[in-house]
Amino acid sequence: MSEYKAPLRDMHFVLQELAGLAEIAKLPGCEEINAELVDQILEESAKFASGVLSPLNKPADKEGSKWDKGSVTTPKGFKEAYRQFVEAGWNALQAPAEHGGQGLPKIVSTPVVEMWKSANLSFSLVTMLTAGAVEALILRGTEEQKKQYLPKMIAGSWTGTMNLTEPQAGSDLGLVRTRAVSEGDHYRVSGQKIFITYGEHDLAENIVHLVLARVEGAPEGVRGISMFLVPKFLVNADGSLGHRNGVQCASIEHKLGIHASPTAVLVYENAVGYLVGEENRGLEYMFIMMNLARFAVGMEGLAISERAYQQALAYAKERVQSRDVAGGGKAVTIIHHPDVRRMLMSMKSQTEAMRALGYVVAAAVDKSLRHPDKDERARNQAFVDLMIPIVKGWFTETGIEVASTGIQVHGGMGFIEETGAAQHLRDARITTIYEGTTGIQANDLIGRKIAREGGATAKEVITVMRAVEADLSKAAGEDMAATREAFSAALTAAEDCVSWMVITYGNDIKAAHAGAVPFLKLMGIVCGGWQMARAALVAKQRLSEGKGDKSFYEAKIKTARFYADHVLTQAPALRNTIVHGAAGVMALPEEQF
Repeated sequence: MSEYKAPLRDMHFVLQELAGLAEIAKLPGCEEINAELVDQILEESAKFASGVLSPLNKPADKEGSKWDKGSVTTPKGFKEAYRQFVEAGWNALQAPAEHGGQGLPKIVSTPVVEMWKSANLSFSLVTMLTAGAVEALILRGTEEQKKQYLPKMIAGSWTGTMNLTEPQAGSDLGLVRTRAVSEGDHYRVSGQKIFITYGEHDLAENIVHLVLARVEGAPEGVRGISMFLVPKFLVNADGSLGHRNGVQCASIEHKLGIHASPTAVLVYENAVGYLVGEENRGLEYMFIMMNLARFAVGMEGLAISERAYQQALAYAKERVQSRDVAGGGKAVTIIHHPDVRRMLMSMKSQTEAMRALGYVVAAAVDKSLRHPDKDERARNQAFVDLMIPIVKGWFTETGIEVASTGIQVHGGMGFIEETGAAQHLRDARITTIYEGTTGIQANDLIGRKIAREGGATAKEVITVMRAVEADLSKAAGEDMAATREAFSAALTAAEDCVSWMVITYGNDIKAAHAGAVPFLKLMGIVCGGWQMARAALVAKQRLSEGKGDKSFYEAKIKTARFYADHVLTQAPALRNTIVHGAAGVMALPEEQF
């Protein structure tokens, strides 16, 4: 099994040429950001990812986290890696400077986080949940809560979780039963939560749980949910740790993948909890964490794709099997075979498309928060809102596909755990489920993001894409012409489906929901194609200027052509599925299944 190596060349290309790093560096609060500093950050992160996290990935998967009488022990090497991680300041990367963080923009932190997830997905999850909890407290916590909890969480000596799901509730949070009873300046929280990532572990001295619960007399359903801060150990006035709170880990789950990440069942018995924000607004606050987590989980789809591709490529270059189809007497490495090339190009092109789109969305997040013009902030926020379900849903579904293709490249050896290819597929499989399944992302996309505003933002984005199509028509060469042809047809399919979805959502909502996941896939494919087309245009320009790495730019154009021929061409077929497919979805009565 090859160790992970950060794809720094492609990361730099996307940051500078597609995501507009120089533009972000001009925003208020980003004045210290420049290409040289970002290069240094990425270089150091790459060293940590490949030198510390990657070597732990396979043995930690085999060992897994262990539960014993309420305590959880993470795999060998995790405690030391986590200590190195926090001592190097990585945990504070994204947090605001006023709370002890480094305040780096999302466009800088995103490739760094991608590296951690590629190198060791299980390890990266503890930092992801802490970042979400920090954000929720920054925006909705009291000044006292911020002062008492944020410095330790940002430093990494304490970690954070989000506690939503219960056995009877699943994704329907309106069914939450956990109760909170007011008692002086705090509440007493009682109930059970399941699927809590890093809900119990041995990496940090305290765990800060953000828990959804109902106060007495709360309205039914999601309108009656409040959020509570419930620490594993109570915190004294001087910041030192007091006695153990009334929360225990009853067990950890035995899972298909991410074995090193402990997924806890937590039981709260009269645990001391502190209200975050106002009563009955907990779901609203939890979505602060949820949207961050959904983007981060989307990046896991990208990260696993990159790791699976690297491993498949290394294997294809060294595995000797069968003669070249064009003739010749001796056996060749399998990368010579056209079908293996097809699989590798499929993995490479989709991974590069996801990276480009992910970084562009990260840059838009920065603009939505920091741009001095309020209209620009609003426009970028609308774009981010549209893209979050696409990033989460399409990236993770594609991550599973790419990881599965990686096993296929290995052949029978891929199905054997020793090679490590199977782990990527096992780890990837949860990503389409947690933080809202693909169906939930798709419903959010068609309802809140398309129908509610009459498709306005989607149509605006498609207009921007049409400008790229026009630029392609002016670019010389067969590759650019083929890319433009496929991109144009895919854009027309997207336009048709946005208009259809707006009309159908109001007239036949079941038909709209029946086409929601194919619609999300179509939008992901087209948005990925948009970025690949932009990349090809930049590469063409750099080649004409005689600047930079000729081989890299040539490969970028060829990869965009492959994406156009093999991926973008799926869009018109998906349009037919979306527009005509509802009848088949709803055709059978329940008893005929």
